[in-house]
Amino acid sequence: MTPPGSLAAAVVAALALAACGEPAGGGAERRDGSTVVETTTTRVEVVEDVAGDGGAFDPRTIYKRESPGVVTVMSVFSEAGLESLLRGGGGDRGDSGLGSGFVLNGEGEIVTNAHVVTSGEADDIKKARQVYVQFADGNRVSARIVGYDPNADIALLKIDPAGLELNPLPLGTDESVEVGEPVAAMGSPFGEEQSLSVGVVSAVERDVQSLTSFAIAGAIQTDAAINPGNSGGPLVDARGRVIGVNQQIRTTSGGGEGVGFAVPVDLVKRSVEQLREEGEVRYAYLGVSSSDVYPQLAERFDLPVDDGAWLQDVTPGGPGARAGLRGGGEREVTFQAGRFKAGGDVVVRVGDTPIEDANDLADAIAHLRPGQTVAVEVYRGEDKRTVQVRLGERPLTVEPPRGR
Repeated sequence: MTPPGSLAAAVVAALALAACGEPAGGGAERRDGSTVVETTTTRVEVVEDVAGDGGAFDPRTIYKRESPGVVTVMSVFSEAGLESLLRGGGGDRGDSGLGSGFVLNGEGEIVTNAHVVTSGEADDIKKARQVYVQFADGNRVSARIVGYDPNADIALLKIDPAGLELNPLPLGTDESVEVGEPVAAMGSPFGEEQSLSVGVVSAVERDVQSLTSFAIAGAIQTDAAINPGNSGGPLVDARGRVIGVNQQIRTTSGGGEGVGFAVPVDLVKRSVEQLREEGEVRYAYLGVSSSDVYPQLAERFDLPVDDGAWLQDVTPGGPGARAGLRGGGEREVTFQAGRFKAGGDVVVRVGDTPIEDANDLADAIAHLRPGQTVAVEVYRGEDKRTVQVRLGERPLTVEPPRGR
């Protein structure tokens, strides 16, 4: 067993083109006519566990062990942007930009935010013309955008790992994240590379804005300082496991105010897997908008259950509408500072997943695939019924009200 806090080093096999009949790296020719094949190696340092004594949070150890795996991502959208970036101008005209990322594995895969390597939103998203990745040791290499997921704001980059020392960061799970646990955020805020900030998990299961009409569900809220330039960098726990990708801040001044958000790691894993295999990520679509059910709301509107997702609108012609799901009526009623449409179905289960609120419904659908048929259990008045819905594919934009 590897002791906690140790690093397991592995040298990846040399990359050579000899098998293709060509020497790697322009190999030299001997006087006897034979060829000396030059090889290039990639050194991979795998972080096993960085927790301090007794599992204590140790920011110094985290930074020492993991910061080499955190990178600065430079995106160029025009020739003017390249010039601005080289001058250190930061791309203030929107021609270039800086963000963060981290090494995923020894094959040269890098994770960052989609908005770091794209511009625009929804149907107007455009990829950067050029992307560069800079490591803590000063190495700077070009990167290819394998794909991006605007719904999760995640992008997968690929670099040539030959000759580099890579430090992949281990991934955690959503289940391990608890409110109050210490965390560290690393990245390049305002272009200040290899910066560390610490804090705690302030909340979980937040909804935050994506690059589409659909929210990112299950986001992690933290008071660790997150500023422009931190986007795409890792949020790690006391053991150094990535539990989220720093994505945005909520601010009135333009700076970090203790309310930052990270894309949850399980959603990151899902995005990366599909981007690697297909170059894009497809999401299932039910075509409804809903409100949380709680006891006082249930009493006011005579709902048969105290929790669930109360359908307010069902998109005409969408998967839910075709299956017979019903939203509320035209008339809105004000209750406890909210506006509600009475008469809609209350969703209490999707497949084997119980639904207690609107976020549960969004999460349940997000884990399914377009074209999949799923049983949706609803209350319509006092009548409990199961509706079979063949899910569609989520569009990038929907007309108000926003759907799930």
